[in-house]
Amino acid sequence: MSSIDRSQSVGGTRTYEVRTYGCQMNVHDSERLSGLLEDAGYVRAPEGADGDADVIVFNTCAVRENADNKLYGNLGHLAPKKAQRPGMQIAVGGCLAQKDRDTIVKRAPWVDVVFGTHNIGKLPVLLERARVQEEAQVEIAESLEAFPSTLPTRRESAYAAWVSISVGCNNTCTFCIVPALRGKEKDRRPGDILAEVEALVAEGVSEITLLGQNVNAYGSDIGDREAFSKLLRACGNIDGLERVRFTSPHPRDFTDDVIAAMAETPNVMPQLHMPLQSGSDTVLKAMRRSYRQERYLGIIEKVRAAIPHAAISTDIIVGFPGETEEDFEQTLQVVREARFAQAFTFQYSKRPGTPAAEMDGQIPKKVVQERYERLVALQEEISWEENKKQVGRTLELMVAEGEGRKDDTTHRLSGRARDSRLVHFTKPEQEVRPGDVVTVEITYAAPHHLLAEGPTPDVRRTRAGDAWEKRNVEKAARPAGVMLGLPKIGAPEPQPVAASGCGCD
Repeated sequence: MSSIDRSQSVGGTRTYEVRTYGCQMNVHDSERLSGLLEDAGYVRAPEGADGDADVIVFNTCAVRENADNKLYGNLGHLAPKKAQRPGMQIAVGGCLAQKDRDTIVKRAPWVDVVFGTHNIGKLPVLLERARVQEEAQVEIAESLEAFPSTLPTRRESAYAAWVSISVGCNNTCTFCIVPALRGKEKDRRPGDILAEVEALVAEGVSEITLLGQNVNAYGSDIGDREAFSKLLRACGNIDGLERVRFTSPHPRDFTDDVIAAMAETPNVMPQLHMPLQSGSDTVLKAMRRSYRQERYLGIIEKVRAAIPHAAISTDIIVGFPGETEEDFEQTLQVVREARFAQAFTFQYSKRPGTPAAEMDGQIPKKVVQERYERLVALQEEISWEENKKQVGRTLELMVAEGEGRKDDTTHRLSGRARDSRLVHFTKPEQEVRPGDVVTVEITYAAPHHLLAEGPTPDVRRTRAGDAWEKRNVEKAARPAGVMLGLPKIGAPEPQPVAASGCGCD
């Protein structure tokens, strides 16, 4: 069977594949893109299709120096496939599309659609227009057209979901191009957010993660400085919602009322991911980060006082332009004091279009690599020490899907503790499904995971597990080529009389 035949053999329905790069916002946008395509009649291509789909969508990221090279390399790989398959379409969206616009079609004229971060809802229309007119469609909106929450969604998980509370960013960090591509912060109305959360819970979701470029800046667009803490407390009143997380907050906006809401709302998890970027006040100033080392460590101290078992993680950039050995030592000192459970560490790379890319004092690669290795070694040591403190503790886990790559060979299952630590545990005799909750005793610690090698004394079947089971039973029962029939999620359609929502994304 030829590749053309394979692409058209799924019940006569056109297939699609979405390839995602970058942050959680992009992952969530890709769920929307998949939902839009399925709503328009497309069917997701089988696993391992590797370009054998009728429509391939690249949801791009622009924060790395070689992001465009990676994209054009992938597009080049698809060019001969497309030449052999009349009717195949390629679309490029996301931050790199917003930045490069017409450049993409010039460099890869076989691309059919280019769309930006503000108009992902136009993808099916643009694909059809490109097909009918037989020419590339480039449409980049300069501002948000509608909150993504109003779009259909194909969620990857039956038991956990992302919920966008805002889009855009008002900060001007010199290493980041996101504000230029995502625009100024726009907040959703609290009622719309809570309506979406309630709809998700009604479908069986038991864990939600609130998303925003600076998630705890929520409220700046609607004029309420305590809006984020109020939102966390409101999530605590939703029956059936067992776990609430959020990412990523900014130290500038991390106020005492947020700490109090985290500590006093039982379903808000004892976990915090708060980017540090650098421990040097000099570097933080050059980065235009509006806090300093003392302020950052003060927040950590307050969080630990209010939530003693909180697991705190962070982001750190090594080798920012002008960073001296003394500056780097300041970062190491903050890491020692903060004792992060985990740190996502990055070697600085130029982001085209950012002020930092043009700064003097670019650090030689060899120096950056050496500092990076020292930082990683220190954090590995701390992560291991912090994980060892969990040995002997009894933890409640939400069973996860796909988190334990060796689970089949070790006869274990995997789950996330309330503080988000990954735990591999002995598979119990009774059936356990993703979304169910188990209680285990930790017997061993490694830097990046924990083990519970004894029996699993308590298994609680949940509505989230029921939702996972229902989805998989329906998927297995349907013949190839038939859509999964997943319900749309998000804020309910507005009533005819009193429409809700601010109408912007």
